[in-house]
Amino acid sequence: MTARAKHLPLGVGESRRGEWPALLSYGFRPFFLLGALYAGLVVLAWLPIFSGTIETSSTFTPVDWHVHETMFGYLAAIITGFLLTAIPNWTGRLPVRGAPLLALVLLWLAGRFAVFFSAEIGWIAAAIIDCAFLVAIAASAAKEIVAGRNWRNLMVLVPVTVFLLANVLFHVEAGLGGSSDYARRLAIGAAVMLIVIIGGRIIPSFTRNWMVRENPGRLPVPFNRFDKITLLVSAIALLVWTVASEGMVPGLLLCLATMLNLARLARWAGDRALRDPLVLILHVGYLFVPAGLLMAGLFALDVAGVPSAAALHAFGVGAIGTMTLAVMTRATLGHTGRDLRADVPTRLIYAAIVLAALARIIAAFMPDEIGLLHLSAGLWALAFFGFCLRYGGMLLQPKLKPRQPSQPPGRPA
Repeated sequence: MTARAKHLPLGVGESRRGEWPALLSYGFRPFFLLGALYAGLVVLAWLPIFSGTIETSSTFTPVDWHVHETMFGYLAAIITGFLLTAIPNWTGRLPVRGAPLLALVLLWLAGRFAVFFSAEIGWIAAAIIDCAFLVAIAASAAKEIVAGRNWRNLMVLVPVTVFLLANVLFHVEAGLGGSSDYARRLAIGAAVMLIVIIGGRIIPSFTRNWMVRENPGRLPVPFNRFDKITLLVSAIALLVWTVASEGMVPGLLLCLATMLNLARLARWAGDRALRDPLVLILHVGYLFVPAGLLMAGLFALDVAGVPSAAALHAFGVGAIGTMTLAVMTRATLGHTGRDLRADVPTRLIYAAIVLAALARIIAAFMPDEIGLLHLSAGLWALAFFGFCLRYGGMLLQPKLKPRQPSQPPGRPA
């Protein structure tokens, strides 16, 4: 942290009283809250839209609308909240807040309306409005990282840029061909790589910090050449999978990436963190990465009974849903001045999202069991609406002041 950041009177990102509401004092606040709310609403609306009970004014097919808004609506908001919070910590520079942050929020909202009403305004206009948000985020992140000379974190911009390109491809593919295919896998692959990159930093770090304090003994293995190999193989496997989801080459690469990511997760000593749900949920969320890679690999190798939807939802509901909620809860507690402790509502949120993922993966193997789809959607909505109820007040209120140490009786404060 630079000297400039150290001497901010209200801490990095805290608004002065009377300037802007607390919601606009830091990027995680509006984007975590609105993103979680939107995640619940999109999935609750999805089944009626899919069955034809509700109609959209979108040029997207119902399935494409569902996939797009989950990835480029919900996930894009959470990625933005994370980046706008992490980058000031990486660079020591002031965060985006106030009017610029409000502009980004409004741009994100404009994208949601543009996609929903794309049949009215045209798919090209909708694409321009929707993609403008990720262009702004990528440009802002690059500017801050370069200005702060934080070169090691430029790697984070690679999957973010690929995610942006996937959104552009999604609009073009759906607009010209009627539905998306490659763009779905490219978006999921970019999101999974973000989890592999960021998760590889925060999971062993948070696990180590907790163990040093609470459970001394075997610690997570630090980042080394094995992690670099895992990142490279995972990126290649997901890229090949994007181009061709079936065949010997993508199947073998995906299975190799599965084994490497399982070994990587085992090196982080998650089995020794069972007593802290805030740490444990990070390991559980990452476990869905090799699970998705394995199912994608088995489908590519034409193993009987393994549907492609199982892999997509292991990635989407499992890895993305669980990891985002794990990061959102932890970041909200830490950046609002609260203790890093998972209370009962937080544990219920974690249980709901994990069960939602398991129900949706099982439903992929049992397509006639429509009840499993409703169960998964309900649990997903419960998890994200639960986040809004439990953490919404924290996101709307100013950061708590640090507690002052108690003074012995008879001594001046």
